[in-house]
Amino acid sequence: MEKVKILWVDDEVDMLKPHILFLEKKGYEVFTVTNGQDALDLIDSTKIDIMFLDENMPGLTGLDTLSKIPDNYTFPVVMITKSEEESIMDEAIGAKIADYLIKPVNPMQILLTIKKQFEKSRLVNETTTYNYQKEFRKLGMDISMAQDYDDWANIYNRLVYWEIELDSANSSLNEVLTIQKKEANAEFFKFIKREYVDWFDSDEDAPTLSHNAFQRMAKPVIEEDENPVFLLLIDNLRLDQWKTIKKLVEEDFNVEKESFYFSILPTTTQYARNAFFAGLSPLDISKKYPEQWKFDHEEGGKNLFESDLLSDQLKRLGLDIKHQFHKITQQNHGHKLIGKFNEIRRNKLNAIVYNFVDMLSHAKTNTEMIKELAPNDKAYRELTLTWFKNSTLIELLRLIKSVNGTVIITTDHGMINIEEPSKLIGDKETSTNLRYKTGKNLNYKEKDVLEILNPTEVQLPKFNVSSKFVFAKENKFLVYPNNYKYFSNYYKNTYQHGGVSLEEMICPFIVLKPN
Repeated sequence: MEKVKILWVDDEVDMLKPHILFLEKKGYEVFTVTNGQDALDLIDSTKIDIMFLDENMPGLTGLDTLSKIPDNYTFPVVMITKSEEESIMDEAIGAKIADYLIKPVNPMQILLTIKKQFEKSRLVNETTTYNYQKEFRKLGMDISMAQDYDDWANIYNRLVYWEIELDSANSSLNEVLTIQKKEANAEFFKFIKREYVDWFDSDEDAPTLSHNAFQRMAKPVIEEDENPVFLLLIDNLRLDQWKTIKKLVEEDFNVEKESFYFSILPTTTQYARNAFFAGLSPLDISKKYPEQWKFDHEEGGKNLFESDLLSDQLKRLGLDIKHQFHKITQQNHGHKLIGKFNEIRRNKLNAIVYNFVDMLSHAKTNTEMIKELAPNDKAYRELTLTWFKNSTLIELLRLIKSVNGTVIITTDHGMINIEEPSKLIGDKETSTNLRYKTGKNLNYKEKDVLEILNPTEVQLPKFNVSSKFVFAKENKFLVYPNNYKYFSNYYKNTYQHGGVSLEEMICPFIVLKPN
């Protein structure tokens, strides 16, 4: 391995011989010069990896020397000076130095600075890998022993944490975590199969679900906060995507509360999001508003009345407040909303649905370019971050901060990257979703699905007396026998929702206050 080459520029370089000998014993190659011009001449003829530059030199000062280094030289420069004047520090930092040291410096300080510049990635990787190895066994035990929905929310939160940490460290353990996450989803499916029906018998034993999430989680924020509340529902936003954009959000907001609720099944807009805004189960929506409910096989939009459903829920909850509902499905919709911000800021509540993440997941199914850009969850998170950085949403958040508004960020459900096809036969009225099917004549592999033979017991409407629902488990998807191989390959490695997985069912609910 080639030695790291250090250039040390100091008019008192003879006094630094102990430092230089120390570095050479550590395996570094050190060049020394006593003035800025010699330093500029040397970097023209010798490849340098890092420069230690004294600020207080006769002739060319350190800052003068720094300003004359051509832009095509990208090695880090560490400024060393006797002065602690803030103006000099600011000027040096403005000149894009990599680090700043005050004389006298000792050899260990220099060594630490070098390691920070050249070994940071390796050290972070090693530390992260070691910490996950320690956590691996405990996480595995917790997965096998999880008893309730709080346990599963905690497990999912930890899996997402390690997923992002190992990605950042480029760790070789990503594959191990992927396997552990798959094992977690297998156990989570068993938990849902065992407990889900009972959640609709007793609120005491059930988590907060789509149809009571607004009442339990959003209503207290609206009632207790004197400022306007902006409820941002980002369709299809998973916990890992929230964690990815969180740092950007925290530039303007403090996270007051970070919690979760469970999406009902099916984990789709038609069912889960309508239930969220209505404050009613899909069965109750179909009974109370029959003209606003469409069954899966019926033509037409399935979520066209969210604004009306929200208004009715606010009335039932006794929230007599000025409010508006907005849906952003195109970039120009976001610009229009920003254009009338001075109007909407006067509302006590603005509920705003952002559809981009959902559209991105569907685009991966139909667009080769998106498949190339987002071949896995890591790339999908990065694509979400790129969108967020350049979206009207981040612009909207800054406007909300300017009026001291409170923000709720949540979602209606998540999605999962599907991998394993499972054959299913149904008639022409069977629903088309890949992660769940509803119909009256379904034939499928029982081991691959959660069966709900009586939909009303989980508050789902049925269009036929013999209708039932089946939900795909883990990362499976349901494919008809006709052209089975073609459709299996076509949909494999695409993002879908509607079934049973940690990613689809555990929804983040975040409350933000301006910082």
